[in-house]
Amino acid sequence: MVEQLLNVQNLETHFKTPEGIVHAVNGVSFTLTEGETLGVVGESGCGKSVTMLSCLRLIACPPGKIVAGEAIFRGKDLLKMSSEEIRHVRGGQISMVFQDPMTSLNPVMTIGKQLAEPLMLHLNMTSEQARNRSIELLSLVGIPNAADRLKDYPHQYSGGMRQRVMIAMALSCNPQILIADEPTTALDVTIQAQIVDLVKRLRDELGMAIIWITHDLGVVASIAHRVMVMYGGYIIEEAEVKELYANPRHPYTLGLLGSLPQIHEQAHTKLFSIEGMPPVLYQKPTACPFAPRCTWVTEKCWKENPLLEPVAPGHRVACWVDTKSGSKR
Repeated sequence: MVEQLLNVQNLETHFKTPEGIVHAVNGVSFTLTEGETLGVVGESGCGKSVTMLSCLRLIACPPGKIVAGEAIFRGKDLLKMSSEEIRHVRGGQISMVFQDPMTSLNPVMTIGKQLAEPLMLHLNMTSEQARNRSIELLSLVGIPNAADRLKDYPHQYSGGMRQRVMIAMALSCNPQILIADEPTTALDVTIQAQIVDLVKRLRDELGMAIIWITHDLGVVASIAHRVMVMYGGYIIEEAEVKELYANPRHPYTLGLLGSLPQIHEQAHTKLFSIEGMPPVLYQKPTACPFAPRCTWVTEKCWKENPLLEPVAPGHRVACWVDTKSGSKR
């Protein structure tokens, strides 16, 4: 039986700003099982990264604050752990690859020293053991002449190589969960494909679970088993990846998929665009947060926020309209 690794329930995170309290994450609940890859998609500002940073308690406080919820990992609540306990979980059991490798790596420390640090901290390796393991890790992620590259600094690596170093650091302690926060955003298309293939290979070899945060539905299709679509700090649709692409049910998901270029479409086919801007939530919504931008909007959408409910096996949607039949719930 596949074991459940992470169970997040009713997670809420707020940020205090001069303009008011921003409700960034609003009661998010999801699970992750061993060996699974969960894709988390949505526009910038929808709460994807804040949700995962909250689970690892990496939200700066102030201005941020986790106000509710639980994140159960291996029977323990990450949100209630002491600072010492959560420090040993981060990097050791749950690792994170951040969006921009240039700002994530220390520019005045060699790559070798940055790779060795978590090995010595979490696995109590000697400096020689950590050096040998660092060479193995760089080779694992496809960096040639690994032993010679340990003494280099981040600026001596290309963007793709820096991201490979970040992945090597994240994998150094054999984590059970790897959280990848838009790891291919700043890279060109060829390098993006190489990074995705690398992560898929390492997932299959090491058996770890992955949470892949992105706004690129094309990448999600190639790597994820299950997809979670977020908007306004809520999960608005969740399904197996094939089911979501074949049978999207939320108007926002339809819009995201409609904005992807299709190679089989006739020339000059106009791409779909979602009008308007994502909301800045200074108050927790009492209505559907997508209503101002939705072409399916009804009177009920302005009065009540729909719950995430099943529409098919393993497929949940938060919408008052059945976009397949056009009927109202």
